[in-house]
Amino acid sequence: MARAGLGSSWTCLVSNDIDEKKGAAYKQNWGAKELKIEDVARLSTSDLPGIADLAWASFPCQDLSLAGNGAGLKGARSGTFWPFWRLMKDLGQQGRAPALIVLENVCGAITSHRGKDFAALTSALADEGYNFGALVIDAVHFVPQSRPRLFIVAVKEDIAIPPDLVRKAPDPRWTTATLVQSQKDLNKELRDRWVWWSLPAPAARTVAFSDLIEDDPEGVSWHTKAETKKLLDMMSPLNRKKVLNARKAGKRIIGTIYKRTRPDETGRRVQRAEIRFDDIAGCLRTPVGGSSRQVLMFVEGDRVRSRLLSPREAARLMGLSDNYKLPKNYNEAYHLAGDGLVVPAVRHLAQHILEPALAAVRAEGKATAA
Repeated sequence: MARAGLGSSWTCLVSNDIDEKKGAAYKQNWGAKELKIEDVARLSTSDLPGIADLAWASFPCQDLSLAGNGAGLKGARSGTFWPFWRLMKDLGQQGRAPALIVLENVCGAITSHRGKDFAALTSALADEGYNFGALVIDAVHFVPQSRPRLFIVAVKEDIAIPPDLVRKAPDPRWTTATLVQSQKDLNKELRDRWVWWSLPAPAARTVAFSDLIEDDPEGVSWHTKAETKKLLDMMSPLNRKKVLNARKAGKRIIGTIYKRTRPDETGRRVQRAEIRFDDIAGCLRTPVGGSSRQVLMFVEGDRVRSRLLSPREAARLMGLSDNYKLPKNYNEAYHLAGDGLVVPAVRHLAQHILEPALAAVRAEGKATAA
């Protein structure tokens, strides 16, 4: 999805993932020429041809997320950043360091290990001669899905960043109080390399969640009345009231449901079905279990129906076009979407920061590859 967001003006030199199923989807849409299905730790710079303008790393988030085990960058999954970084260091020693690097992950990367992991990421960039800054981009600006993600954008220190790409102070639209504090907590050497990126506001989003929903979906079936009733019975009084208000609206209203474990009135932890009717989907996740798959509830007066979000609907929530070929298996398609990047968010970042920065590089004669 990073490739889809960057667009046709970019040429991919190499793409890597360890997941065979994701690789199969990539081949369907982009071909297999530059794809390497392999553990990044087993790659060497001989697998990375030429001199790339950009290296993009969306490394696993599980050890950095709030739902993870807290292992951080020492974890088996999120720790795959370090083999990737070894490749970047080796490229630098060969005079092939990319002009730009983007690191993308969940916002938990900011606070993981009380900020030590965030400091480690920025220290790695600084040690290899990059200046950098971070943005928190919520997909809700582009698609009807609540999905904030951290993007660290780094530029080689010998590249003069155009002044209009830099702000003197953080932009509240693309930062959080946590990110601002974490930047302040970095040591002086790292703060001196910090850039507050100037990213313009996107055009107002015109697509609502209900616009992406199919009347006759493929890959999912409607729940039975008993299954829908079970969902309603799992709701707290507050969430049942939301459904009651939707029934009184006199029109079709679609809500999105995630199952979460919450304390009840006695303090006992029980599974709850939590619904929202704000025409925005909750953040897509990978379908590890039933609670990780988003459920839709259609309310039309006294008629209440429910079903899972379809694979194509999930893809639309990630900004993928309907021409994008999805795996036929439900869990594989949902996993692809839930583990991916929101395409228009990547395009916005590329259009307003990455491409202008590279234009400055070319003007200085420092770029040698597309």
